[in-house]
Amino acid sequence: MPDPYIGRPRAAPLGIMSKGSMPGSPSELAPVSEAVTKSIRVEVLSRYSPENSRSLEGAWVFEYTVRITNLGSETVQLLSRHWIITDALERSEEVTGPGVVGQQPVLAPGESFKYSSWCPLKTPTGVMRGSYRMASAGGGQFDVEIAPFALKAPYTIQ
Repeated sequence: MPDPYIGRPRAAPLGIMSKGSMPGSPSELAPVSEAVTKSIRVEVLSRYSPENSRSLEGAWVFEYTVRITNLGSETVQLLSRHWIITDALERSEEVTGPGVVGQQPVLAPGESFKYSSWCPLKTPTGVMRGSYRMASAGGGQFDVEIAPFALKAPYTIQ
């Protein structure tokens, strides 16, 4: 599978805001995001998954791929995740747990870890954002931002 990040902008381009649109709303955000916190870059690319969705039953499924890169000079380990998922009706759900996709990857300087997962929604649009709890080789812990990104089914006006 080709790398979905090749040719993608590094920062999430914001669309043109319409009057009354809220910052961070699906109408403003792109399905890509990037944040760098304490030398850890987190890039996300999302896409609608029609093969897993049942829109007539009010169930939309989105896949997202995350790449975490250690830009620093110290080895780090991802300990846990914290996602905040908000649908188009402003209903939010928080998802927390150890690691990602059953792993707690260790990243030496310059290394990346990439994984894919999915998110169900009860509306055709939404927003995800969150953080990872990381541990440094020295024993300290810190949170790394996952910048907001849109979840958008095609042909959706919002």
